[in-house]
Amino acid sequence: MSYGDDRIYKKVEIIGVSKRGLEAAIQAAVTKAHQSLEKLSWFEVQEIRGHVGDDGAVTEYQVVLKVAFQIKG
Repeated sequence: MSYGDDRIYKKVEIIGVSKRGLEAAIQAAVTKAHQSLEKLSWFEVQEIRGHVGDDGAVTEYQVVLKVAFQIKG
């Protein structure tokens, strides 16, 4: 396949969660999506949230992503 060819993608929403930071949450989501979806192509960040512990520290990062994969044709 070359990038000059016509192609169709589908986007789905997923949420990555990590205690280690935003990049880790994104990578966890993309890694799992890559294992589940064929021809995963790109992602876009939709929302960033987190959880605050009783001591005021950030305890968890949550990133809502849309990932796109190419539809077989």
